[in-house]
Amino acid sequence: MDATQRTMQFTCGGNSLIGILDLPERPLARGVLVVTSAPQYRIGNHRHFTLLARLLAARGIPVMRFDHRGMGDSEGEARPIDALGDDLQAAMRAFFAQMPAMQDVVLWGLGDAATAAVLYAHADTRVSGVVLLNPWMQTPAGTARAHGLPPLLARLGELDFWKRVASDSHNGEDSVAALRQHMRAAAADASLPLPQRVLASLAGFDGAALVILGGDEPGARHVDALLKRHELRCKCVTIDGADRTFASRAWRDAVAEVSANWIASW
Repeated sequence: MDATQRTMQFTCGGNSLIGILDLPERPLARGVLVVTSAPQYRIGNHRHFTLLARLLAARGIPVMRFDHRGMGDSEGEARPIDALGDDLQAAMRAFFAQMPAMQDVVLWGLGDAATAAVLYAHADTRVSGVVLLNPWMQTPAGTARAHGLPPLLARLGELDFWKRVASDSHNGEDSVAALRQHMRAAAADASLPLPQRVLASLAGFDGAALVILGGDEPGARHVDALLKRHELRCKCVTIDGADRTFASRAWRDAVAEVSANWIASW
């Protein structure tokens, strides 16, 4: 399918932000917002985002990429990866303004940008899914463990636990909703260790989640172990031999195919 590309400008906190749209000739109702992070540009390993956008647009999926404040061509001061909520909200607003017929958006991020995506996703009902590549979930040495959260997270993945919640309550749906709200509050608590905030975000997110891991990335094994331990509701795919940034054409193509097929499957 033919697609066009154009730049756009929007504002966040009084700063000018720059984005790029890849728009199919006949766009689907679901778009993709690519979340980026850290000082980078659209060359080298991070040309991945450009190539991904082109492939998705060729499949009919509208894509927006943007530089958050303090990065690339955008104005403003750089900010921590867990403090990009306002930037993502501004980008979502601009994306929907450009695509008024769009119904929902999937957030797509690599590394710490994947972490930023999932921390935001549960707070915006327009986000229907997340694609997380090697999400950053490391805790600095000596960080205190949050009391009470790990056992609750572990139980979120247990079907029998959910059945007991429903049977022990006059309104099981309200009980489940209350637990999810607890997870969302935990995800927004900056005093908690980052891995627990990410796990809480996934547990509190009502949408779909795809986690893509590099088979040769040590941190990916840590992520895989955490997801399995807590039995969180997400699909996991490992690209054999891939490194942290999927820095080869074969690995990038594999990521793009997995992403496109999954986004169009529900």
